[in-house]
Amino acid sequence: MAVSQRTMKNYAWATGLRGVLMLLAGLYALIFPGAALAALVVVGGILLIIDSVLGLWSLTFGGGKSGNYWFDVAANVASLILGVLILLSPFLATLLTAAFIVYLAAFVSIVVGVMQVWIVIRERESYARIWPVLLSGAFYVLFGIVLVLFPMISAEVLVMLGGILLILFALGLFGWARRLWLRAKETD
Repeated sequence: MAVSQRTMKNYAWATGLRGVLMLLAGLYALIFPGAALAALVVVGGILLIIDSVLGLWSLTFGGGKSGNYWFDVAANVASLILGVLILLSPFLATLLTAAFIVYLAAFVSIVVGVMQVWIVIRERESYARIWPVLLSGAFYVLFGIVLVLFPMISAEVLVMLGGILLILFALGLFGWARRLWLRAKETD
């Protein structure tokens, strides 16, 4: 099925607009990482409220009943309460959410690093060289310790890395939009 020239140009414009939005979000995350982190938490709170209201509506009026009705009601009410609490105190919610995620990442990093070192030492006969795995495990543990010692700075750095990824994704979208636009011009 052939796509018309107008449809192809609309796709190109939509893709370019997505690229602009991604670029703006990425720049915002790079320039204002703390505010971007707070915005993500607030958007998460709004999504929790919307999801829980829709879930309660579905359970009550929409026929969306599962095998455990009261568990679904409790989960949706808990999500609603959490979403409201996030919106009532976004600063505290941002601190708690960021700290939880960073500490979780730190815990996983330290556990993975210790496991790598433990396994490579225990089964060193299976490895031609153990130093790359030991170095990798040590870096995992060091990264986890840095996350534990500086959780909020780490969260902001991770948001900035996300901003860099958004900018790179935006550049890819611009290239895709250009290709769509040129393909639309070829069909003239």
